[in-house]
Amino acid sequence: MATIAILGTLDSKAEEHSFIAERIRERGHNVALIDVGTGGKPQITPDYSRYEVASATGVDLKSLIERHDRGACVVAMSEAAPIFLAQLVESGIADGVVSLGGGGGTAIGTAAMRALPIGFPKLMVSTVASGNTAHYVGTKDIVMMPSIVDVSGLNRISRTIFTRAAGAICGMVEAKIEQEGGKPLIVASMFGNTTTCVNEAKAILEEAGYEVLVFHATGSGGQAMESLIESGMVSGVLDVTITEWADEVVGATLSAGPTRMDAMTKAKVPAVVAPGCVDMANFGSRETVPPEFEGRNFYIHNPQVTLMRTNTRECAEIGKVIAIKANANTAPVAILNPLKAVSEINGEGQAFYDQEADTALFEAIRTNAQVEVIDFEETINSFVFARACAEKLLKLIQRGKP
Repeated sequence: MATIAILGTLDSKAEEHSFIAERIRERGHNVALIDVGTGGKPQITPDYSRYEVASATGVDLKSLIERHDRGACVVAMSEAAPIFLAQLVESGIADGVVSLGGGGGTAIGTAAMRALPIGFPKLMVSTVASGNTAHYVGTKDIVMMPSIVDVSGLNRISRTIFTRAAGAICGMVEAKIEQEGGKPLIVASMFGNTTTCVNEAKAILEEAGYEVLVFHATGSGGQAMESLIESGMVSGVLDVTITEWADEVVGATLSAGPTRMDAMTKAKVPAVVAPGCVDMANFGSRETVPPEFEGRNFYIHNPQVTLMRTNTRECAEIGKVIAIKANANTAPVAILNPLKAVSEINGEGQAFYDQEADTALFEAIRTNAQVEVIDFEETINSFVFARACAEKLLKLIQRGKP
């Protein structure tokens, strides 16, 4: 028998949440009602009150409610609910979560769900479950079910949808996941300009008995990889394409945000890091490049993608970031530098060859790194460098085992 958390605004959506709770109980599961409402008093008694939820961040919810600022209340609950729900899950109290809501309820419910690991059952029945839901789902496996009609009372349509939702979350919780016999996971970051390196390293790692999941370093790809690392499902990280940090520093289009490379530290996962493709920042078609970058070195990758060469100052900043992020990880980490080229178009005679900028990058890494740094007189896509990355990661994984 599992316990399914039902997270919702029990002041305005009590009838709807009660209905789905009854359907879940009919399937033989327990229910934990979590109130995140900030309007009137809850119309049904929750297992966890709104004040218990708010205490996760120490907010004075009573004073906030008295201000009658709905937006501020939603923001407060969107910050507290993720922490509170994650604590329930970590304690083994909840085995799945479902929520019903409109715009505000969806914001709170999905914020809480994004704090949970990949693979944990999560279902959001929402009036806004159509079109672009990226800001609700993020990089997590949240199932968004359209409510069709407003989540306001029960009728022929809503009863059908809510009953199906109850069946869906119960089915997700009941599903048995085959874990035994699966190969341990390694994640790798890749870009078109580091494909050869990653493919070579991937073959070596797979031969050693690992399953390698490759993520395209396009901002969302890096975020998805970070999310999986943080879930604790990963044994090693081959982060050899950190171009998203070039975009973060420059202000280009494919940034994965300032927390890129933090997940390995949170999960304490061994990692090999290389500054792949940090010679390039990514923009759209040539005419979309902001005017302040005129005069820089550009490379038209295709009609929709324009690459801009990072300069000496930017490379020094990127190198420092790489070192600081690597230093933070208490698991074994090594930084491998391909001194002859960090991308396919960065070698001598290529479009993005810039010895001064490359020197600034590598020097910043060496100066700031407190982890092992190994220089190779190789390009990033050479077989020698790819093998070195794979073999080093295998050694670090073994060293990191208890």
